[in-house]
Amino acid sequence: MKKTVVVGMSGGVDSSVAAILLLEQGYDVIGLFMRNWDSSVNNDILGNPNSNQNICPQEQDYNDALAVCNKLGIPLHRVDFVKEYWDYVFTYFLDELKRGRTPNPDIMCNKYIKFDMFVKEAMKLGADYIATGHYAQIVDGKLLRAVDLNKDQTYFLSQLSSKQLEHVLFPVGGIPKSRVREIALAHDLVTAKKKDSTGICFIGERHFTDFLKNYLPNIPGKIVNMDTKQVIGEHIGLMYYTIGQRRGLNIGGTQDRLFVIGKNMNENILYVALGEDNPYLYSNSAIISDVNWISECRPECCSVKFRYRQQDYSVRLSYVDDTHIQVFYPQKVKAVTPGQACVFYLDNECLGGGIIDSVCLDGEPIWYLS
Repeated sequence: MKKTVVVGMSGGVDSSVAAILLLEQGYDVIGLFMRNWDSSVNNDILGNPNSNQNICPQEQDYNDALAVCNKLGIPLHRVDFVKEYWDYVFTYFLDELKRGRTPNPDIMCNKYIKFDMFVKEAMKLGADYIATGHYAQIVDGKLLRAVDLNKDQTYFLSQLSSKQLEHVLFPVGGIPKSRVREIALAHDLVTAKKKDSTGICFIGERHFTDFLKNYLPNIPGKIVNMDTKQVIGEHIGLMYYTIGQRRGLNIGGTQDRLFVIGKNMNENILYVALGEDNPYLYSNSAIISDVNWISECRPECCSVKFRYRQQDYSVRLSYVDDTHIQVFYPQKVKAVTPGQACVFYLDNECLGGGIIDSVCLDGEPIWYLS
């Protein structure tokens, strides 16, 4: 008997081609579209470039997914996770911003929605496997980087468990993005030339400053130059800035090479310093919390990514307890940011990851990053 695969059809080119590849491999394929955001219910008014359009992007994505499924001759089901997304992903996102941290909602969306809620719905449809358009590979139970390293998305899968990945297929992980586009064009799909989605997971592109005003109070405060200790301007709210940021400070004059290096949440101060290699930007160890292991491997040394699309850094690991690790990088790394994910790799295998909790220099917590 054919095995049944339920594919997360997003209305994008990657999931479209994933469905094609699965059909070619002989699976019985079913599409399932997730609706995770409702602008009217969620008061998504300010900063929303789509508020005056006749059709919202989520509905257009559904229409595109439906057109692809109709062309491929597979059914498409639809499920609503608007409340679950708010409770498990967006609330986390807002809470982290309130703490002055830089969260990654895509990682939590994968953990709680795409590979949990979605899987439960897929099982109701008789799924033997689920599949998505993620650029990653699973080989012998190991989560490996995609063939196309420029598109690799294992960073965003680092909070999944090995059990969550047991019955998952990543059909496009073994081919380059350019080939995905070629396959979509050859099948004359409406998604073949569709722009890849950007912005916040399932919400899309927003004017970030205005968007957050829908949910969090905007509290201006002082900008202080850490080198001179002088007040040189006013920020629009600490939640709008991340460590290492240069653009958007709006200080003016000749200060265009100032970088965000820290925050004082109690006094509502944003700290900046001059120069992209300013010592205040660097650290050499960090405490990682909420550590999740996909692999059974517990290395003493490995490589990590502190941000998506960042290079790998060699680190030494010190195991504090079951969910906390201290990572040491004596070569020093710039702009390691609380709230972001630290993802562990051994060669091409993604071992798991955690959340950067505090950042240290020479064994002491960096006070403006804690």
